[in-house]
Amino acid sequence: MSSPGGMATRKLRHIDACLTGPVEYVGVTTGFERFELPYNALTQTSLSAVDLSTSFLGVPLRAPVLIGAMTGGAELARTINRNLADAAQKLGIGMMLGSQRIMLDDDAAGNAAAASFEVRDLAPDMLLIGNIGLAQVSDNLAPRLTAALERVGANAVAVHVNPLQEAMQNNGDTDFTGSLERLARLAAELDYPVMVKEVGHGIGAAAAQRLRGMPVAAVDVAGAGGTSWARVEQVVRYGEVRFPAVADWGIPTAQALMEVRRELPEMPLVASGGVRSGMDAAKALALGADLVAMARPLLAPAIESSEAVVDMLGGFIEELKVCLYGCGAADLAELHRVGVTG
Repeated sequence: MSSPGGMATRKLRHIDACLTGPVEYVGVTTGFERFELPYNALTQTSLSAVDLSTSFLGVPLRAPVLIGAMTGGAELARTINRNLADAAQKLGIGMMLGSQRIMLDDDAAGNAAAASFEVRDLAPDMLLIGNIGLAQVSDNLAPRLTAALERVGANAVAVHVNPLQEAMQNNGDTDFTGSLERLARLAAELDYPVMVKEVGHGIGAAAAQRLRGMPVAAVDVAGAGGTSWARVEQVVRYGEVRFPAVADWGIPTAQALMEVRRELPEMPLVASGGVRSGMDAAKALALGADLVAMARPLLAPAIESSEAVVDMLGGFIEELKVCLYGCGAADLAELHRVGVTG
């Protein structure tokens, strides 16, 4: 188990690796390139009237976009999170915090680290999703996690499942025995909606089958094709990628999305993992996602300013609107009906 100080240092090393290291998948793509959004030259839509609004976990959004989980627990993380939250509030989209594990201990270090997650003052209306690892879920976690979620004003919590990342991490938590039962109990005990997510290696059919009947409110498939956290952890641990085949291991995002949608047809789904453009987002939504999420491309803008984040995401959302307009969809429901080809 890492100390709070050790966790904060590791978070800073993660940030550095994601900014400068070879952390993208090399031999695996998201799979979105295999699909086409049908272009309709006789569209009967008006670009200015395209409606991207939706709601997720009971919170209204102006666009189906979530800023993915990135960081927390260090002073730089506070700057990043606050710039992201300010941008999310301005754009009317959602945000997921990085792992709040460091907040679970009621001590000086935990209390100091908590400030890096406190963004609600900048974003009173934003969908804010807290975050904890499945490896940290224990039978007595609910009261402490509730306190951490209350402190940041979260609307829901994501439980991230990351066995491959943990295996590559120095002294990672690699015993997932009984974790499904603990997850089910936590989801039943918490007064918050629980979303299950991967970190970039994908939730597919086999994992989705294990979620059937559990009191889970949503799933983020977090597929392969973007940032590989098995690659990040190797860069942090060894200064190089020693196991490239493992670093490129995962279920491509488009495949993960389709598999989970088949297994859990009524489950609200987030598509993340290599979603880099409005066209990627449109394809993901047409394939059955309810929201899309983006993380690493926003890291450098978030260090700079909230305005830089708004500029980047504003362009992303505008491209998504153009995609709906060009395929003849006036809103997200129509986009689902249009679907994809390929």
